[in-house]
Amino acid sequence: MAVATQKQALNALVFLFREGLGREAGDLSGFQLSRRGARIPTVLTRGECQKLFDAMEGTSRLMAELTYGSGLRLMELLRLRVKDVDLNRRQVVVRGGKEGKDRVTVLPESLVERLRAHRDRLRTLHEGDRAASLAGVWLPEALERKYPGAGQSWEWFWLFPSRQVSLDPQAGLERRHHVVDATFQLAIRESSRRARLNKRVTPHTLRHSFATHLLEGGADIRTVQDLLGHGDVSTTQIYTHVMNRPGMGVRSPLDAGAVEE
Repeated sequence: MAVATQKQALNALVFLFREGLGREAGDLSGFQLSRRGARIPTVLTRGECQKLFDAMEGTSRLMAELTYGSGLRLMELLRLRVKDVDLNRRQVVVRGGKEGKDRVTVLPESLVERLRAHRDRLRTLHEGDRAASLAGVWLPEALERKYPGAGQSWEWFWLFPSRQVSLDPQAGLERRHHVVDATFQLAIRESSRRARLNKRVTPHTLRHSFATHLLEGGADIRTVQDLLGHGDVSTTQIYTHVMNRPGMGVRSPLDAGAVEE
């Protein structure tokens, strides 16, 4: 069975034993472990990326360009705080990425002034929330305990906040959350359609394109690994399969002329 199906079945068994039967499941290792097959990622050319961006506008375009320009995962982008984007040092700090790891990645020079203007506009929104006595933005529980009230401070404000406040079901408080993931995914999908791209484009496609274009430009694979936050270089090596490099440029025999008898 598929890896996801097997994991779901195992989680269901563990839940049944612990919550339903009140005891530990014991050793569940006596089975053949499913393995995920290699998947070649969908990658846009630089021209296709530009067509996609040209079909977008406003904050959605800025988010898409930052995703591509910094190689961010979707939730890494949405969870950025004001303090995580250093415009002077041209760095984006990703906190609590995959497997809880922090990392630093590149901030595109071409986005600095637009991000500065975007951040200036956010100040008005933040000040309005404070004037309305809204609860501060959500913080992980450990940080909330360590720094009470930090969610109300400017530096912890979302870089891409939602337009509307909503109820936090856990805390029971009205507060402002970040942009909903489905909203950005829809913006990418509709822009891809308007740009008439012939590929299935998602926010993660932009991350794949970031890695591939860096490698095609001569970047060291270890550097790209660090920028992406991959724990193993073998994960990064998948992008070498879609690079426009010698070996991938072999001519098809169909293009080599008639076959001799």
